[in-house]
Amino acid sequence: MSTLIAIGAGIAVLTGIGAGIGIGIATAKAADAVARQPEADGKISKILLLGCALAEATAIYGFVIALLIILFLK
Repeated sequence: MSTLIAIGAGIAVLTGIGAGIGIGIATAKAADAVARQPEADGKISKILLLGCALAEATAIYGFVIALLIILFLK
């Protein structure tokens, strides 16, 4: 049973991979947008930070679920 709990927690933590990839792609696109239109730097930065925060929230949710699985299903 403890092996299944560990596997479930590991799968829950994998949400960090998707968040990392998403943030990387968003940052690359934002850098490209600033290179094309430097005067829109402020707007692009605000949108980038909001998107990164939302993407990172999914990783944090996955981490919290993994902790809950480990702590309460043992």
